[in-house]
Amino acid sequence: MGAAISITRFDLTARELRKAASGEKDGAVSRRMLALALVLDGMDRKTAAETCGMDRQTLRDWVHRYNAEGLAGLRNLTPPGPGSKLTAQQQAELAELVEAGPDPARHGVVRWRRIDLRDELQRRFGVALHERSVGKVLAKLGYRRLSVRPRHPQADEKAPEAFKKNFATTVTAQLPDHAKDKPIEIWFQDEARIGQQGTLTRVWAKRGTRPRAPRDQRYDWAYLFGAACPQRRVAAGLVMPAANAETMSLHLIAIGRMVATGSHAALVLDGAGYHIAAALTIPDNVTLVHLPAYAPELNPIENVWEYLRGNKLAITVFDDYDDIVDKACAAWNFFEKDPKRIASITTRTWATVNP
Repeated sequence: MGAAISITRFDLTARELRKAASGEKDGAVSRRMLALALVLDGMDRKTAAETCGMDRQTLRDWVHRYNAEGLAGLRNLTPPGPGSKLTAQQQAELAELVEAGPDPARHGVVRWRRIDLRDELQRRFGVALHERSVGKVLAKLGYRRLSVRPRHPQADEKAPEAFKKNFATTVTAQLPDHAKDKPIEIWFQDEARIGQQGTLTRVWAKRGTRPRAPRDQRYDWAYLFGAACPQRRVAAGLVMPAANAETMSLHLIAIGRMVATGSHAALVLDGAGYHIAAALTIPDNVTLVHLPAYAPELNPIENVWEYLRGNKLAITVFDDYDDIVDKACAAWNFFEKDPKRIASITTRTWATVNP
């Protein structure tokens, strides 16, 4: 056995090494720190090593590592493992393949599974991977299995981005003359049908089970009209028996009453027929700003409906129409009385105007 190797690093004292050892989660690393602390305190190497569960030669090796790398040198080195069978270029092509999606006529599937990608990688590159390995590569590239968001086949992919980019200009151009010099509030509006053909939601259950929940099969419903201003954290809602120009006018009047005195509301909403009807009654302090066609993702009230269904209206059997109205009102009041929730769900960074 060679001569004892002196500890040549003095950035940590014996006391500081013990403190570091007390906070170390890896027991083996903690013992190595304590052994070095004992050596710094003057204990002989053999006793210090045995006290910390190692032999003198092992302690000598850790002194070498500590002198060279500090505390990092006291950790076990993780072997690099085998390299990826796919080159960087092949991984980039895999990412492009995932982004583009499969061609049903060519690949025979409408969505990629790991086994489909495994076969495609074998065909393209001659690289044989297990489907679990394909999943690991996808995870490394930042991909996860996520629920898709519906998109209308006639939707213009560029229209939503253009709307967001030019939002301030669009709103300003549509403001009436009497609102040009007033503070502008941004409101969002939409309506949802609430009724006996209800929705289900996720619940906690044992793995491997199929939990059951009640779902009504009758056909009574009401319409919940909702609007919110994220800047002021206020909302306005009505529950109505139908969705048409008359009920929409009543909701616009309710929104107008909620607008701050001396301000003007730019109300962002979709292009439903009763949103553009000539018979609409629009308050003087409200201007309608219509979203691009087939772009519901731009309206945060859609997220409000998701929140209310998931927390108040799903898995519910309504006794009759009056029960629907009562529960819809209770759900909206639950949301309306939570200013932080209003701001959290409906705030959009692009929806600002500088009058």
